[in-house]
Amino acid sequence: MISTDVLQTKDQEQRTALRSWAKAGYKGSIIAGTGFGKSRCGVMALGEMLRRVEGDGLLLVPTIQLQDQFKDEFYKWGYEDVLDRVEILCYASAHKLTGRVFAVTVADEVHLGLSPIYREVFANNEHRMLLLMTATMPEEPEYRQLLVNLAPPVYVLTLDQCVQKGLIAPYEIKCVAVDLTGEEKKAYKAANNMFVHYKYKLGQFDAFDRANAILASPHTSSPEDKKNAALFYKAIRDRKEIVQKAYNKILYTGLICKAKDSKTLTFSGTNEFTDETSKHLEELGIKSAAYHSTMKASLRKKALQDFKDNEIKVLCSTKALNQGYDIPDAQLGIICGLDSKALQMIQRVGRLLRLSNSDKVGEIVVLYVRDSQEEKWLKNAIKNLSNITWIDQISSYI
Repeated sequence: MISTDVLQTKDQEQRTALRSWAKAGYKGSIIAGTGFGKSRCGVMALGEMLRRVEGDGLLLVPTIQLQDQFKDEFYKWGYEDVLDRVEILCYASAHKLTGRVFAVTVADEVHLGLSPIYREVFANNEHRMLLLMTATMPEEPEYRQLLVNLAPPVYVLTLDQCVQKGLIAPYEIKCVAVDLTGEEKKAYKAANNMFVHYKYKLGQFDAFDRANAILASPHTSSPEDKKNAALFYKAIRDRKEIVQKAYNKILYTGLICKAKDSKTLTFSGTNEFTDETSKHLEELGIKSAAYHSTMKASLRKKALQDFKDNEIKVLCSTKALNQGYDIPDAQLGIICGLDSKALQMIQRVGRLLRLSNSDKVGEIVVLYVRDSQEEKWLKNAIKNLSNITWIDQISSYI
């Protein structure tokens, strides 16, 4: 059970965040580290406001699976009386709404809703009270400006500040270098040479901007430009796929799980890698299950429940557990696939920090390919985090 002190502290912070929202005229964003309890803030905002005003509420969530989970949150926190006035939609469905008026709108994991196609839900409907929630400010300037224009931040609490306040457990991040196999090294070198070649063709210092402009206006671009832009991005994808599927990451995951013998979450870059990791662990005699978006809902549900019930030791996921899910009592996280986004790293670290006692330390191991683009991505992803150790050899860790 979570201690009474932790619950009281969380309640105070969540209510402070909502008071800040109220003072801003009920249009604002809560930016708080994963584990803070933003889902409860959203339910409280809808519940309290809909009890005072007429009209309907809209709750925007990342996935269909989270729609039912949020319904349970209304019962959990005593706001079931307003549930029949709340429309809960995932962003993929909500952007089709037009001409609706909502008394209160709450957007969870709003960074997903700021993409060009999904943001239409904010432009094409009236939101008299608007609460946006995410773990950190978007890194993309366009998304950041859109969030500020829609609902400026009214409460900001970083992941480390959540730890300092005792809202979530402390953490340690161990970055362990991985070497590619001989064949993987050849493939990566070829992909990297291709990247450099087309980067110079597009313009050394503005290759990304030029490639984006060319692909955005294919009808006005020359065949040569379109070819260069397409092959430039193919090289980027090829490099990423090689490091994300590095064979030694699977081997290292097995070694770590055997040595640590802890309840563990793994995060991969592709569903194929997730399945291969789970299969390898099973071959080592470690009970595990895969969890990703292409699996049947019933299998995902069983895997998650088996993990909660200690029927399996390791739950291997891709991105499906990045946001919105509370995975209790996981002591170890192994990240095998990553990008340069700080948000994704904060979400994954947050999956490990919801321990019942905040004096426990959540341990996160990041397996990255040394001297590759992935090493640069990792340095950017952890730039706002602390308690980081760099380990050159797996033997030095286990």
